[in-house]
Amino acid sequence: MSKEIVLDIETQNTFQDVGGYNHDKLLISVIGCYFYETDTYEAFEEPELPMLWKRLEQSDRIIGYNTKGFDYPVMNNYYSGDFLTFSSLDILEEIHNILGFRLKLDDVAAATVGVRKSGHGLQAVEWWKQGEIQKIKDYCLQDVKVTKAVYEYGLKYKALAYEDRLHGRRAIPVNFEKKEELAPKINLTMGF
Repeated sequence: MSKEIVLDIETQNTFQDVGGYNHDKLLISVIGCYFYETDTYEAFEEPELPMLWKRLEQSDRIIGYNTKGFDYPVMNNYYSGDFLTFSSLDILEEIHNILGFRLKLDDVAAATVGVRKSGHGLQAVEWWKQGEIQKIKDYCLQDVKVTKAVYEYGLKYKALAYEDRLHGRRAIPVNFEKKEELAPKINLTMGF
């Protein structure tokens, strides 16, 4: 049984709120996850993050979209270790490595699996300011579902897609098979 986890985060604030491109000042409102091991979607609020860390440490691999460029640097503000050292598949990083440019999850999902995201992250920050936590959880878990669908398509068919304005739908060859790791996994969460 796979212990992979699909992950997405939402924040309480934006780079504009903190005066520039500084992950250290961003605060998490919700982390949404899909756990293959239990076939469940779960959302974790800021005070619940220590419970999530143990599960992430025990995962086979964390899957996300722009996790290395955004999610992990923000999550590291709350964690004693470094998520960038975890076994990961950052779908955006894979796309960038192949194409040489970045694409939005919404565009890749629409062209690949025919599904769009339900909104954008700035809405989640507004919901945070309004105290509408359930809306943030619902939105975040919808992003996780979209990311999971894109991941599973790429894993099965070894390709994703996007719409090129000049040439129409274009394929992105991918290989999402888990690569063997040389370093042993280390549990960083203290058990007390």
